[in-house]
Amino acid sequence: MADPRRGRRRRPARIPEDRGGGWTGREFEVAVGPVAHGGHCVARHEGRVVFVRHTLPGERVRVRVTEDRHPGFCRADAVEVLEAAPARVERPCPYSGPGKCGGCDWQHVRPAEQHRLKAAVVREQLVRLGGLDADDPVVAGLTVQDLPGGALRWRSRARFAVDRTGAPGLRRHRSHDVVVLDDCPITVEPAAQAVLTRRWPGAGAVDVSIDSAGAVTTTRLDRRGRPQHSEVRQVGEELPREPAGRAERRAGGRDWEVEGTGFWQVHPAAADALVTAVSGFADVRTGETVLDLYAGAGLFGGALAPAAGEEGRVVCVESDPGACAAADANLAHLPQAEVWQGEVDADGLAELLAELGPAPDVVVLDPPRAGAGKAVSRLLAGTGARAVVYVACDPAALGRDVAAFTGAGYRLADVRGFDAFPMTAHVECVALLVRADS
Repeated sequence: MADPRRGRRRRPARIPEDRGGGWTGREFEVAVGPVAHGGHCVARHEGRVVFVRHTLPGERVRVRVTEDRHPGFCRADAVEVLEAAPARVERPCPYSGPGKCGGCDWQHVRPAEQHRLKAAVVREQLVRLGGLDADDPVVAGLTVQDLPGGALRWRSRARFAVDRTGAPGLRRHRSHDVVVLDDCPITVEPAAQAVLTRRWPGAGAVDVSIDSAGAVTTTRLDRRGRPQHSEVRQVGEELPREPAGRAERRAGGRDWEVEGTGFWQVHPAAADALVTAVSGFADVRTGETVLDLYAGAGLFGGALAPAAGEEGRVVCVESDPGACAAADANLAHLPQAEVWQGEVDADGLAELLAELGPAPDVVVLDPPRAGAGKAVSRLLAGTGARAVVYVACDPAALGRDVAAFTGAGYRLADVRGFDAFPMTAHVECVALLVRADS
């Protein structure tokens, strides 16, 4: 039988179309303006906006345009610093910089300045997308708090790409090209070395995580992102063990069971910091009903349940079956806690609220990066909950959802930022929304 692949013409790689001003590859000097969401700063040249990476506000740099697909703006890298900002430092990672690994945005910035930049981005999103006043004390006073452990070796979970030769690395910014690495200085060293000291022929990527007990789990993925094989090595052990399917995490003064590949905060200190912030904002009282949405392994619901007491009720809602199983195990000793499996979308939430009975007193939600969305936010506002505690990993999504809540009778009472992703543009926030008449 003839090979059906013979005679087929290979489709050429798609080259991004230049739909802007034909500037791709062009170099010029710019004065750098304010920081913007996404790890870049804003500059202007010949009437166009230029989003520049690897720079800082107030610098003068020579840029090279890397992408020009829109008439109104283009993207560029700072390839030469002509006038440096005081907060600029030497990058601790040799793979960071223009044309290199796209994983870190702020390797060239002092950590304290990273916090100020991230706070400026959150404030800008709350004003521009959230419709708040820049002089609002909640907005104006917003800061981003450091977490213990420093700016390096904090990442406890990562996905490394694998090139066609089996060499592991990370992708360039906005590219499928793999930059082969021998280390990743922001990743916990045993986790990084478990992937980067080996070759992975035939794999498309490798997931790695290290839990609080020092167990390093690697999962090989095919080129469609499907898991193929996992193994676990305890730090210091020579031979791998069969995966147990569960990882150990610690936060809020207790241990938590998490599905091996399930969601957990990447920074080892983040879960503790977020539990403290959520608990403080929620201020749960005896006998209250708490609704914990996008609950994962039950971290926030489990932390709040003791305050509700046995007379109260805590309902944790999660769509992933593995996370629900972990939450069941984590909350088994709390009779007031329940785990419901279901989607947190408009239809699912409306059905859930109808089944819940009395409206919740407190709502906690920790949605994915896209946010809860306008429909879900308005449904939650319709419950009249005295407190809505929103955990956000994207300032733009937070801003959009705050606008939905404020349009439905709530106000932003407080917000805290945490640098749970040092050296990157990402920031974690916890916001408190209360009824506008309270």
